[in-house]
Amino acid sequence: MTNILILFCIAFAAGLLAFYIPKYNAKNYKLLLVFAGSYLFSITILHILPELFHSKVNEELIGIFILAGFFLQQGLEYLSNGVEHGHVHIHHHYDKHRDASSLLVLIALFIHAFLEGGLLVNSNTTGSGVLFWGIVLHKAPEAFALMSVLLCEVKNKSRAIFYLIIFSMATPAGLFFSNYLLVNNQLPAQGFIIIFALVAGSFLHISTTIVFESSPEHKFNGKKMAVAILGALVSIVAEYII
Repeated sequence: MTNILILFCIAFAAGLLAFYIPKYNAKNYKLLLVFAGSYLFSITILHILPELFHSKVNEELIGIFILAGFFLQQGLEYLSNGVEHGHVHIHHHYDKHRDASSLLVLIALFIHAFLEGGLLVNSNTTGSGVLFWGIVLHKAPEAFALMSVLLCEVKNKSRAIFYLIIFSMATPAGLFFSNYLLVNNQLPAQGFIIIFALVAGSFLHISTTIVFESSPEHKFNGKKMAVAILGALVSIVAEYII
């Protein structure tokens, strides 16, 4: 229950910040994204993939679902415009198209976040805390970017907050639903491994996109490189030392 509350509150609070920080510092925000992306990529490599390939499911099948998750995320980004990796894309639609556009973003992000919740219930080893906080780190910029888009797309702030509440409930709902299936033996262990693999592929797509798009001209940036290395080191410390 504590994890569910943390997941909801972090996403909701980060989304509300968009009301108070409408003109965020782009440089600092990108550095935050680089740190979160590097951390997410590192825990995928250090924790998620080893756990997957140590399961009893066929390795080739796991690889197929990791690839499926990677391309599923690519498809979701066509709907969400990349909000899931913290990018704010403002589009100037005609009023009659704004609500539809916002709903597409919300649906895409809800699916993505719901699957993340399923990943948490399957990760019951000693590194589960590392994975949990990695997802929490991912939720904050994601929710902030979502709300920034909604505030531009949806004129009614109450509706934007309602959408934010729905999004904030997605990962907790995925965790609760998957836990229910697990406790009641409604889904075999292989089913959870498949969900695990799908989200692993999704994380690989998101984290690498964050890191690569932070330097669109592919120029070396010492500060971003240092932040990326710091994110990786924090994940190593969390995985093997704490």
